[in-house]
Amino acid sequence: MGKLLLTRRSFLSALGCSAAASPVIAPMAFASAPWDTRFVTIILRGAMDGLDVLRPIGDPHYNALRPTLNTGSLPLGGTGGFWALHPALATLMPMWDRGELGFAHATSTPYRDKRSHFDGQDLLEAGTGFDVGVGAVRDGWLNRMLQTVPGVEADTAFAIGRDDMLLLSGAAPVSNWSPGTRLDLSPQARRLLEMVYDEDPRYKAAVLEALDLTAAIDAAEAAPDDAGDMAMEAMMEGLNANQAHVQMADFAVDRLREDSRIAAFSLNGWDTHGNQQNQLPRALGALAEVLLLLRTGLGPIWQKTGVVVMTEFGRTAGENGTRGTDHGTGGLMIFAGGALKGGQVLGRWPGLAEADLYDRRDLMPTEDVRAYAARAMQGLFGVDETTLGGSIFPGLDFGGAPRFVL
Repeated sequence: MGKLLLTRRSFLSALGCSAAASPVIAPMAFASAPWDTRFVTIILRGAMDGLDVLRPIGDPHYNALRPTLNTGSLPLGGTGGFWALHPALATLMPMWDRGELGFAHATSTPYRDKRSHFDGQDLLEAGTGFDVGVGAVRDGWLNRMLQTVPGVEADTAFAIGRDDMLLLSGAAPVSNWSPGTRLDLSPQARRLLEMVYDEDPRYKAAVLEALDLTAAIDAAEAAPDDAGDMAMEAMMEGLNANQAHVQMADFAVDRLREDSRIAAFSLNGWDTHGNQQNQLPRALGALAEVLLLLRTGLGPIWQKTGVVVMTEFGRTAGENGTRGTDHGTGGLMIFAGGALKGGQVLGRWPGLAEADLYDRRDLMPTEDVRAYAARAMQGLFGVDETTLGGSIFPGLDFGGAPRFVL
């Protein structure tokens, strides 16, 4: 009888749909490509308040608009005292000082006025103009970029996380991974999985943990109501302790240190209508942890890496009656990485006087956020301007956007 050669590929083919549910192989997105540079895109879902994250304390109207949201600011060196960082990002100050962290303020997609999270996120990830129509395009700008590059393989790009990533959807091959996905494997399939990942203890442990977690969830759901509720509450505490954002960052590091060149994932928790002083620091703490994990984990590869952090739109210039902010227009893009020119705030500041605001309520956008994504891909991957303004971002004129890749 011939020797059975069990590989990851043959195992996944044999398991089919069951294997697709594995947290080791199901949504975060990655891709391999002919370049040596890396590109990470992080989508912040819920509309980050850019005016609280990067505070224009030098604007004479800021304090009046934000009477309770401007405490504890950390002035950014080299900005003449105009800009200050939210205190929850204090751990990123060394990255700013090293020129590995930067910002672009007063940015937006072409989306205006309706301020729907779902439509705003779709337009951000599709990378089109609003004239095309929300939902009319079902592939993302990062996938369209991959379609222009010869030799792209599935391991080139990874879409990471439970959320669908329109950003990387499309004809170009992309891999997906998600932490904490529920599994439904037979005992035989479980044993096969253990054998396949025998040489990868870290992945093996993650899969077995997910299997045990699934069994525990099933047991909690089958228990009587009171006992089931208590068991499910304990389960969710365990899931929160696992910190999905850390798992996603760790997985991104593992893949980007090998063949993958592109990773994309999203972070939730940015919709701060009330009690923003308590809610926003939690979200910012997770983002800071992700950026620091990427920097530390990638080691020397960090110097060849660019990270862009984008959100669907900004929030109102003034705080509301519940010490939060509502859906707005102009927002903030964050960028990091050793391959980018950090230590600077890009963009033309429009001012916060009432006459300078969009619709007299929001920060006025002065640059299309897609322009910065285009400049990043141009500098990191050598994509030409005609392609960037044509098939990748149809109709985009980014000639006025500064180049910020080293």
